[in-house]
Formats: sequence, structure tokens, C-alpha cells
Amino acid sequence: MKIAVLVSGGVDSSVALKLLKEQGHDVTAYYIKIWLEDEMAFFGNCPWEKDLTFVRKICKKDNIPLKIINLQKEYFDTVVKYTISEVSSGRTPNPDIMCNNNIKFGLFFKKIDLKKYDKIATGHYAQIIKKSNRYLLKKAPDPIKDQTYFLSNLKQSQLKKLIFPIGHLTKAEVRKLARKFKLPNASRKDSQGICFLGKIKYSEFIRHYLGEKKGEIRNFETKEKMGEHEGFWYYTIGQRKGIKIGGIKNSTGKPFYVVAKNTKKNIVYVSNNYHALDQKRDTLEVTKFNWFAGTPPTKKTLNVKLRHGEHEYKCRIKFLNKSRAQLKLNSPDQGIAPGQFVAFYDKDICLGSAVITR
Repeated sequence: MKIAVLVSGGVDSSVALKLLKEQGHDVTAYYIKIWLEDEMAFFGNCPWEKDLTFVRKICKKDNIPLKIINLQKEYFDTVVKYTISEVSSGRTPNPDIMCNNNIKFGLFFKKIDLKKYDKIATGHYAQIIKKSNRYLLKKAPDPIKDQTYFLSNLKQSQLKKLIFPIGHLTKAEVRKLARKFKLPNASRKDSQGICFLGKIKYSEFIRHYLGEKKGEIRNFETKEKMGEHEGFWYYTIGQRKGIKIGGIKNSTGKPFYVVAKNTKKNIVYVSNNYHALDQKRDTLEVTKFNWFAGTPPTKKTLNVKLRHGEHEYKCRIKFLNKSRAQLKLNSPDQGIAPGQFVAFYDKDICLGSAVITR
């Protein structure tokens, strides 16, 4: 097969590229240059040059064509603007999901001559299966690295064209293959940053675009002022660390959590009775469904992920109408917030996603 492989300079995409080459496929490597990489001077870092150094070494050794695609403006107009807009409105964005939808498997598809390639490959930890003429996502065997959550909002046209060569492997197995192939980045650490941030701190990115604006931190129950903050956009629902409210008189010793934000008045509310509030934070409403099967599941009890990671909840799903549903989790989650994506699962199959409204 003729395959276009998206490479990042990391070990996962490099092993995916090497595996496809070893299997005899005609591969071409593509590196997407996204917005922010030319503006690293603001943050004192420029990781893309190092990324490309690794990519070039691997491609040169195996005589693999390498092409660099510039999607900087497109990235800013879709992912970055979305992130800034969501944060400034008090919602919780997911740049990684938007990056996959709109850049890696969206605008990239349009930028290249897609008809030239049988498949597009990446180093994601996920598997694609075909069932009844529909393409579904299956979890990777490594529960910590599994990335089906980040891919849960893709469309059938995207899944149909994709393959994930390392999706059936664990991270340890990928590292072992990288050493076997003697890849120059075999020991390179995984990037811990958000899709477009790399090694840049999320707070630094937010500060660069939204700046600072002093506001009050208040007790949710008593409404008394407990401290000050530099902008509600630096706080997320359920946050415990970094609230900066100092010593508290008559404290019970219980930790304080961020429980609400008034975006108009720039007020952050905290409480040390987080799980005793009227909202037990086990119920949420969702909309903007994306079902891989084309229709909602018939099962009323599903598993859900509220964020990337191995933790899942069992939930009861009750459709309020065609576009909205209520989810009742089997236990509370302190970080439920509007704007977050929810990924639905039936055992190890990802069924799709939705967006939390409240």
C-alpha cells in the first residue's frame, strides 16, 4: 500500500513509520508545521527544530521521502482561536480533540493529494475495526497510553482512511522496537504538553493571550472574600492546587476546591464542602453527539471517560430529546465542567463522543 505517515519526532510515530517500511509499504513521511512554532521566542523554546532533526535522520537512513506541510495559519484559525474563546468564556476546551478533527485528519487531508495514498498513518495508541460497513475505534491494550478519547470525535470519512500501526502495542513494546530499530529518538521522553503547546506551560499560553485581570476568590457558601486571583481563566472546576488563598481562620483542615466561576464579574468561588454541595457532581447534560455507528446505542448503561486517562465511569444515559441527554455517573467527579468532551464506551469499543453543556 501507499501510505502517508504523520511524524512528530517522537518515538511513537517513528516506530509506526519504521514498522510500515519494514512491512514493505511505500511510505512518505509528513511533518505538519503548526502555528506557535515560529513564535516560540515568546516562551523561550523552539522544539520543532529538534523534532525535525530526529525525523530527517530516520528518513535519510531508510531513504524515506519527507515533506513538510505548513498549516500555521489554519491551526491558529481553528484550534488556537477555539481554545482562547472557550477559556475566556469560562468553558473547558480540548485542543487535542480539535487538533485531530481539524488539522491532522482534517485540513491535512485537503492539503495533500489524498487520492495518491491508500491510507494515512499516525503513532496514536488506538485500533480501528470494521463492523457492518462502519469503522469503529477499539482501545489500545495499554490503558494509560490509550488515545481513543482524543479520537472520539472523528467522522467515518476520517476513520476509513486511517491506520494506527502501533495501536495493538503497549508503550514498553514500542520502546523495545525503537531500540531494535536503533532509532535516534529511542530514549526520547514523551511530550507531556497539550497538542499545540509541546513543552510550553498551559498557563503561559493563556497569559500571553488573555493577560491578567485581578479578581476576588470567594467562599461559595458564605460569599466572603478569601483572596485574589489574576483572572478566572487560570482556574478550572475541581481545581485544588494553586488556589492561593493563604491561611484561613477557623479552618476545618479540609481542602478547598474551585466550584464555580462568575465570568462577567471575574469571581472564582471555592468550597471545602465540595462533595456536600447540592450538586453531587454525578449528573451532567451533553449535546453535539458523534456516534460512530451512525445512531445512538440501544444500551442505557455505558462506560464514559471525561478526560484522557484510564479512569472510566459507568453511566446511565437518558435522552431528553434528539440532541440532548442526561448522564448519571456511578460516582461523583470533581472536575465536570461545560465544554469538556465525553467519550462513550461499550467494553473496549469507543462508540463516539458528546460535549458537556452543564
